[in-house]
Amino acid sequence: MDLRYHLITYGCQMNKADSERLGGSLEALGYTWAEEPMQADLVVVNTCAVRQSAEDRALGQLGWLTGMKKKNPDLSIAMMGCMVGDDSLERLQARLPQVDVFTKPVEYEPILEFAQQKAGNRGMLDEGCLEGSPLALGGPCRWVPVIYGCNMRCAFCIVPIRRGPERSRPIPEVVRELRWLVRHGTREVTLLGQTVDDYGRDLEGRPDLADLLTACSDVPGLERIRFLTSHPLFMSDRIIEAVGSLPNVCEHFNIAVQSGDDMVLRSMKRGYPARRYVDLVARIREIIPHASIATDIIVGFPGESEEQFQNTLAMLEQLELDVVHTAMYSPRPGTKAGEEMADDVPREEKHRRLLAVEALQERIVAAKNSRLQGSTLDVLVEGQKNGKWWGRIRTDRVTFFTDPRENLVGEILPVRIDETTAYSLRGTAVA
Repeated sequence: MDLRYHLITYGCQMNKADSERLGGSLEALGYTWAEEPMQADLVVVNTCAVRQSAEDRALGQLGWLTGMKKKNPDLSIAMMGCMVGDDSLERLQARLPQVDVFTKPVEYEPILEFAQQKAGNRGMLDEGCLEGSPLALGGPCRWVPVIYGCNMRCAFCIVPIRRGPERSRPIPEVVRELRWLVRHGTREVTLLGQTVDDYGRDLEGRPDLADLLTACSDVPGLERIRFLTSHPLFMSDRIIEAVGSLPNVCEHFNIAVQSGDDMVLRSMKRGYPARRYVDLVARIREIIPHASIATDIIVGFPGESEEQFQNTLAMLEQLELDVVHTAMYSPRPGTKAGEEMADDVPREEKHRRLLAVEALQERIVAAKNSRLQGSTLDVLVEGQKNGKWWGRIRTDRVTFFTDPRENLVGEILPVRIDETTAYSLRGTAVA
């Protein structure tokens, strides 16, 4: 009997990468992909604990699957990701008795061992399983973790507690995986880490992210390389210069600032003043004038006053960044803010501040994108939506375009930009 699996993933790109690797391993064991969870014999829910909304969605999904399992006892359910930790496992087991396997982030083996037993020990469970399989890959752009965990202790963040301290993968291991991915159709990779620009300091010889980017850029057939997420404390001139000089490394930085107010940054335990971030952005633009820069902002952190929030808005207006990922603060059990700080900004006020950031950023990006109208830019095609091809330019802007040809996924095509909005570019492929 053929067994089928379905993966439901919440949260960051690291979780998406974990799901892709797990999917490849399950296929190496003989499982095939099911388009819908009700068609699967094994459903894996990969969870996120960064915000309460992500936890609520995952728990709601698991509740629905529990109801499905009562009707179909042969269905197996696995739960993995950042919601599963030593401090939460017992509580989750009591709340979700229908879940067959719980496993922490990156620990694939319990699920694979269970899946192998369910399959009657068919397939081989070995180290090669975790490199994935071409059946599990899909598109031309892949996520590749290069550093796991985090050594920072930001007051709001659960990641170091659930994912542990930093562990960098050796450069030869990463390069081997990239070569394997390229052989199976990958054109672009994003190198992942919670603090990816701190890569390598735990390895022999202490290579840094610039060394890793240089090695990866030599992989034949790898057209584009991206990386995220970076921390302001570790972004060096050496890394910036590597991005500017290596032809297949995209000129795009994702560096989280979280707030534009010094007192809030100190309360968050971020380790730098706002001025340092402003200077870092200026340095990137000095070395790579056309680089795009994305950041993260948390609004409504405990104690954040209106004046402090206005400092964040003022910084964003000054810097004119290309992307701002905004989130309302939610307390995480086990973190310093969750345990020691009162969540004293009302939800309605958090929402107002979030909308204010989004409105400012929409205006900024609409103006920046409008400058690209009439230009011709290279787009790596990732798929089709509503009858149009779509992909991204090197600076990570999503671009939709028309072209009558078929099977363009994975191609890099010049596209003339005819129209722009705050959210995307639109154009026509150039013959």
